[in-house]
Amino acid sequence: MDRRSPLGEFLMARRARLGPDDVGLPRYGDRRRVPGLRREELAMLAGVSAGYYTRLEQGQSLNASAEVLDAIATALHLTTAEREHLHVLSTTTRHRTGPAAPPEEHASADLRTLLAAMGHVPALVAGRRNDVLAWNRAGHALLAGHVALAAPDEPVTRPNLSRLVFLDAHTRALYGDWPAKARAVVGNLRVLTARNPEDACLAALVGELAIQSPEFAALWAEHTVEPCGRDVYDLAHPVVGDLTVTQQTFHVPREPHQSLVAFTTEPASASSAALSVLQQACGIGKGAGPNP
Repeated sequence: MDRRSPLGEFLMARRARLGPDDVGLPRYGDRRRVPGLRREELAMLAGVSAGYYTRLEQGQSLNASAEVLDAIATALHLTTAEREHLHVLSTTTRHRTGPAAPPEEHASADLRTLLAAMGHVPALVAGRRNDVLAWNRAGHALLAGHVALAAPDEPVTRPNLSRLVFLDAHTRALYGDWPAKARAVVGNLRVLTARNPEDACLAALVGELAIQSPEFAALWAEHTVEPCGRDVYDLAHPVVGDLTVTQQTFHVPREPHQSLVAFTTEPASASSAALSVLQQACGIGKGAGPNP
C-alpha cells in the first residue's frame, strides 16, 4: 500500500477537515503548512506515537488493532458510518490481492417475486455496483421511465444508479435537490468500493464518473462516507409533477452485496395522489410484476 491507498487518503482527508480549534488545541499562530491538524497533533489526541500514525497513514503499518483504530476515529470525530468505514478499509487493505472481475449478478427468483408482490410500491434491486438488477413497473415509472423497462434483464443494458444521477439529464432533472442526491450517491459509493476493493468493474465505474463529471470528481475527493438508509427526496416527475418520496434501502439476506430499495409517500397526501396518478397512467395495479 502506498501513500495514495484508500486508507491513507481517507485518514488524510479526515485530518484535513479538523483544525486545532475543533479539538481544543492551541493554534500557536496562523502560519500552518498543512490544512487541518498536523500528524503529530492527531497522534497525540489518539494516544499513539507520531511515527506510528505517520506509518499508518503512509501505508507502512498494516496491523493496526481495533482499539487503535477506534482511538484514531474518536480523535478524528468520525461518525458511526465513518468509523465503520475506517475499520473496513484497514481490513481490506491487509488482504488486497489485485483487481478482478467478480461473478455476474442476478436478482433471485424470490426477489423478483417480492417485487411483483409489492406491485404498486415503487421498488428495485440494486447490486454491488449500484446496477439495477430488477425493478417493478412502479419503480421503473417513478425513476426512469425513459429507460427500457426490460433494460435490467441483460448485464450489458442494465442501468446504473450512480451513472444515472451524474450522467443522465432526465435523472438530474428529476431530483429537486440534485446536489443532495449526488452527495448521497457518492457517500454510498465510497462504502461499496471499500467493501469490494478488488472489483475491477467498480473501480472502472468510479474512473468513468470522475472523468465525465467534474462534480463527481470534486465530491469523490471529499471522501464522504454515508451508506444508504432512509432519505426523503422531492421529485419533479415529468408525468405527474412534484411529489415527495421516502427512499428506504434494505440489505438482502444471503445476498450481502444486494439491496432492496423501496419508495413510499405519506398516506392521503398530495404526493400519494400523484403516485396513484402515475400508476394509473402506466397501467399499474396491485400485483403488477417487475417485467412487462
